[in-house]
Amino acid sequence: MERSSLNNAKRIVVKLGTAVLTDERKQPDVARMGQLVRQIAQLRQAGKEIIIVTSGAVGAGMGVLAFEKRPESVAEQQACAAIGQSRLMATYEKLFAEYQLHVAQVLLTHADLQHEERHRNVRNTLTTLLRRGVIPIINENDAVSTTELKFGDNDKLSALVAALLPADLLIILTSVEGVIENFGRDNARRLSVVTEIDSHIEDLAGGTTSATAVGGMKSKIEAAKVVVRTGIPLVIAAGEKATVLNEIMRGDDVGTLFLSKPEKLRGRKRWIAFFHHPRGTVFVDAGAKRALTENGKSLLPPGVTRCEGEFEAGDIVSICDEEGIEFARGMSGYSSKDICAHKIAGGEIVHRDDLVIL
Repeated sequence: MERSSLNNAKRIVVKLGTAVLTDERKQPDVARMGQLVRQIAQLRQAGKEIIIVTSGAVGAGMGVLAFEKRPESVAEQQACAAIGQSRLMATYEKLFAEYQLHVAQVLLTHADLQHEERHRNVRNTLTTLLRRGVIPIINENDAVSTTELKFGDNDKLSALVAALLPADLLIILTSVEGVIENFGRDNARRLSVVTEIDSHIEDLAGGTTSATAVGGMKSKIEAAKVVVRTGIPLVIAAGEKATVLNEIMRGDDVGTLFLSKPEKLRGRKRWIAFFHHPRGTVFVDAGAKRALTENGKSLLPPGVTRCEGEFEAGDIVSICDEEGIEFARGMSGYSSKDICAHKIAGGEIVHRDDLVIL
């Protein structure tokens, strides 16, 4: 893939990070938001379908409640989110109205994307909004979503939204220029293109020291794993640049481009691979791994060496090799109790139609 081909993307998810959206007072940075809205409006007017995944609700609420740094208490985080989300949406609505564009708020929890029927409903809602020319603005429902608020981040949410639709391109705008090698040193350099997310790329990712944000580059690398396997390219770039979206779509050497895998996962395979917290782990021997990854076979009982966790038939499980490295996910045909007790006669632990190689 060449950068010049990014302009062919029709459906684009743009994730806006907290550091991009709020100022030093922890309030929405209206000037910066206006700059971003102008660029998004230009893309929309050029015929692109745009979905925004926004951070900043907790950060915006922190200023109102006089927090200097992100509160540790879940209840206080939720209070900040409840205040900040309405302020964010009011700002977005006013800014987009200057370009005669309508926006719609969509608040999601992980359960909305994990449950199969709700998953379809979210996709139908988003595609209907896009068809009507409306720009969906998505955030986690932080005011009530305790698990997601504590462990989640909007980088992962943006990747899941891109995979859900699916989108043609994900752009994550943040406070840095992209993935930086030798960060903080004299020989620091931005990586222009990442062709494979290997151990070297993962070692470059750190957390965040931001007072308002969660995640950092580590969460962005995790988001990249989702979208590139789905068949969607990702660009991570600095949101402060006044023309960053225009430059990305023009094919300029801006940010870090993660190249997508050539094969796209179908809808149900995407749902199995990325929209669940696996309920357990099945470990397999080398022969079973080879049969799954190279020969497209189902997982049969003889290849299973052990399993961890408690799960039932129909639950999503991680499939790991003998070194404990996850290489696949699938829907188990049997419970962990039956697998461990070897109460399976000739059945398939995971059928190949319910299996995804990561």
